[in-house]
Amino acid sequence: MSLAMALEFVMALGAFFLAVVFHEYAHGRVAYALGDPTARDARRLTLNPLAHIDPVGTVILPLLLAVLRFVFSMNLPILGYAKPVPINPIYFRHPYQGMMLVALAGPSINLLLASIGVGLWHLVNLPELLSDFVFYFVVINIILAVFNLIPVPPLDGSRVLLYLLPEGGKRLLLIIEHFGFVIIFLLLYAGVLEHLLLPIVSWVGEVLLGGRFS
Repeated sequence: MSLAMALEFVMALGAFFLAVVFHEYAHGRVAYALGDPTARDARRLTLNPLAHIDPVGTVILPLLLAVLRFVFSMNLPILGYAKPVPINPIYFRHPYQGMMLVALAGPSINLLLASIGVGLWHLVNLPELLSDFVFYFVVINIILAVFNLIPVPPLDGSRVLLYLLPEGGKRLLLIIEHFGFVIIFLLLYAGVLEHLLLPIVSWVGEVLLGGRFS
């Protein structure tokens, strides 16, 4: 691995780590604002990255994908997840609505961070290395936002769908949740998610970053 590739590797992982920490923090913060103290009581209402590390989702999976991308030149996104912030909807006045708002907080903060990164990238004359890191930070936040809005449990999009579905649909979705990770893995393996997500991610990236995204 060349030095340039090694730097890209480190920057991509660092950007991913920051993005997932803010993502989980946003879930906990909105839940707390809606009356749920569970994340606070579990000491997860913090931006301390150590509180949000999941050995598989935050370390092994993104590291594996980064190796496949940068070492073996496979066109794979850097994906993963942090330890989910504990949420107890019993504290919400309207549980399904509360869960929807909490779910939307994660992708929303990722899009906000991407927008802030774009502002820095366009308005501030950053050193080349920092500019490259901001670029990765923007792209990874866009990918995380779009990926998490897929309506497959346990992704955030499924919580939005849960609010919108009638009671029968809610029950079915809660049953499907037991097999959610298997479904996501199969969709990733079959390339379905890539075909669904790539046009959306590309469109958002073009809007925010213009020509450099392509």
